[in-house]
Amino acid sequence: MLCQHMIEKTFSLSSIAGVLHKICKMMTTYLIWGIAAAVCCCLWLFGIRRRKIGEPPLENGLIPYLGCALKFGANPLEFLKANQRKHGHVFTCKLMGKYVHFITNSLSYHKVLCHGKYFDWKKFHYTTSAKAFGHRSIDPSDGNTTENINSTFNKTLQGKALDALTEAMMENLQFVLRSPVPPTSKSAAWVTEGMYSFCYRVMFEAGYLTLFGRDLTTLDTQKALILNNLDNFKQFDKVFPALAAGLPIQAFKTAHRAREKLAEGLRHDSLRTRASVSDLIRLRMHLNDTLSTFNDAEKAKTHLAILWASQANTIPATFWSLFQTIRSPEALKAATEEVNKALESAGQQLSFEGNPIHLNQMQLNDLPILDSIIKEALRLSSASLNIRTAKENFTLHLEDGSYNIRKDDIIALYPQLMHLDPEIYPDPLTFKYDRYLDENKKTKTTFYSNGIKLKYYYMPFGSGATICPGRLFAVQEIKQFLILMLSYFELELVESQAKCPPLDQSRAGLGILPPLNDIEFKYKLKHVSMCG
Repeated sequence: MLCQHMIEKTFSLSSIAGVLHKICKMMTTYLIWGIAAAVCCCLWLFGIRRRKIGEPPLENGLIPYLGCALKFGANPLEFLKANQRKHGHVFTCKLMGKYVHFITNSLSYHKVLCHGKYFDWKKFHYTTSAKAFGHRSIDPSDGNTTENINSTFNKTLQGKALDALTEAMMENLQFVLRSPVPPTSKSAAWVTEGMYSFCYRVMFEAGYLTLFGRDLTTLDTQKALILNNLDNFKQFDKVFPALAAGLPIQAFKTAHRAREKLAEGLRHDSLRTRASVSDLIRLRMHLNDTLSTFNDAEKAKTHLAILWASQANTIPATFWSLFQTIRSPEALKAATEEVNKALESAGQQLSFEGNPIHLNQMQLNDLPILDSIIKEALRLSSASLNIRTAKENFTLHLEDGSYNIRKDDIIALYPQLMHLDPEIYPDPLTFKYDRYLDENKKTKTTFYSNGIKLKYYYMPFGSGATICPGRLFAVQEIKQFLILMLSYFELELVESQAKCPPLDQSRAGLGILPPLNDIEFKYKLKHVSMCG
């Protein structure tokens, strides 16, 4: 009995000790969480910005450092619309430690650009490029190079240089699209493929060859190289939104390896062995070698930045242009008639073995229906974020009033708000192939908001000093792609009533949004001449 009593007492004491241990453990856990919460509160309270007189309405968000970033990232358009309803056309949001002033009234866009002397548009873009692609800053003020990159782009993406680039792209597109042998009854059968995958494959190969030239070995070797680069580009591009947000690429091992492999193929010793390298890349090679302190790997990574810039938005823009054209019988009919007429006027004959067809800049520019289709497709799919950093404290004068801006704050335009504004574009979510055509079937340039003519009504390529330097080439290569697809192939959607796929919002702010899912289509060669 005594033994049993002792056992029961010991067990009782042990149980009490166990309970006390659990209580202490729970209290310790609560204490840690309490301290963490207190620290967060302190960080939030002491790190929070207070709105001063004359400044726009302010949204700090509830999460330290992140601010409103999560809500903005989930759906930028709806986030901005909600704040527009709450605060009016101008408001400030804390995003990833930065204070961003959103200007949402399209009538004020030109007013923002008039304040150019107060803006540093280079800082954000150069910093993002260096982090994403792995080179040192290309800003001449940082001392790594004396090259003026904008001057380089102007010399090689306009005028006669653009003529040569466009001609090379037309040849390379036909090299990729045309069958290497005369079509047989078998090769003329329908082929089914994902449209986005098709556009990705064709535009990447043709664009890569146009900028960086052709391999001088066998066609099989070149094809294998392109396919390998295509796979690496997809892996790298997949994480680009995270890199642009500031996350290190080392956090993404597969993408990191892909980036390094892509850059390896763009080293100068490799490019010197290739034929028909573009003037843009040849000039950049020369300037990199003579004006910069970059090592070989960094020089290659500055070329990788150009590769990404030439592909990342052009590929989804090409998809949307083709998809909307095929999906609309009226657009398909009008575009096909315009293309046929243009080729006939230029004396161009389609063939699978003869010389590739050629349209010069003047002929490409005289295609208002294709222009309208491309503009309308991009209006519905673009979600670029036009940003500038304040170099000093200043007052921003807009249609909606004047606002005090602090040094290092960011001024942002989000043109998707304008592109989907029913006041400017009636029935804004509907694709209308002739929206950018006037009553004479010429290019329409007059659009209004609240009865006032807009200076800026279409901005998928940015604006002012930050406008995309390759926009002219981008539009021409999409136009060339459409010309060839409509000329060489019969085209159909697998599901004739296929719904428009949703936009991939994870890339909002970077430009043209790709589809969230692919759309299957089928194509087959038309019966055209087999010789030139």
